[in-house]
Amino acid sequence: MATTHEQFWVRKPGKFDLADMPTKPEADLEREAVETMTEQLGKEMEELLDLLFFAGKHGFLIVLQGMDTAGKDGTIRHMLRFTHAQSVRVASFKVPTPQELAHDFLWRCHDKTPGKGETVIFNRSHYEDVGVVRVHNLVDESVWKKRFDHINAFENLLVDSNTIVLKVFLHISKEEQEERLLEREQDAEDAWKLSVNDWKERRYWKEYQEAYSDAIGKCASQDAPWLVVPGDKKWFRNYIVTQAVVETLKPYREEWMESLKQVGKEAKKELERFRIAAPQK
Repeated sequence: MATTHEQFWVRKPGKFDLADMPTKPEADLEREAVETMTEQLGKEMEELLDLLFFAGKHGFLIVLQGMDTAGKDGTIRHMLRFTHAQSVRVASFKVPTPQELAHDFLWRCHDKTPGKGETVIFNRSHYEDVGVVRVHNLVDESVWKKRFDHINAFENLLVDSNTIVLKVFLHISKEEQEERLLEREQDAEDAWKLSVNDWKERRYWKEYQEAYSDAIGKCASQDAPWLVVPGDKKWFRNYIVTQAVVETLKPYREEWMESLKQVGKEAKKELERFRIAAPQK
């Protein structure tokens, strides 16, 4: 497992079906060994995110999508263990407010994208506007179909503005979703998560799978790829997501190191000029 499984990546547009993707890890994997590697990768991820922050050359956007109970919150909690509050923030997108509905569908998301040096995790995203909007017929088909082109243009704009884009779909089985929903009913600590709406939305499982399959297939690119993560086992999900972040950022490491090295050289020169101009008494 030296590199993230290539079969989980969607890097170019084309016909795509979530039904063809696994929701479970390979049977021969040992959880303890995978968790050990995840911790090691987490340390590398922390270093890379620090370099991104201090170099200030790029922004980093992680888009998290998935069915209800897919593990978006858990994935975010896992990643935040290896980050610093000053450089990372989370933007959550719920039902649009009246103000948001008064603008184009990308308005509320564009406002939350990362600046240079920042990492932003989208908990849900602009893909809700070709997902739930489509499933529940909130806008005409002629409207949401055009949004794929708008999304691609939006993400291309971000990439052209030095934003690194990683889109993650947490892929769980219908059986696993049911098990997680039932567990919430039995667990007093998780009872606050209960929502009858989760069960109502579950009735549209097929429609959501079709909508997300369409979105992934139409909005995948080399510069803004999708990672479809088998999400039934949380320990494997954490491993794949952490590894993907490392692989996404690693190609920039030398550039960021060189930039910081130049900053250090300039800082030393400035300090030398200061000492010459104002000797210590």
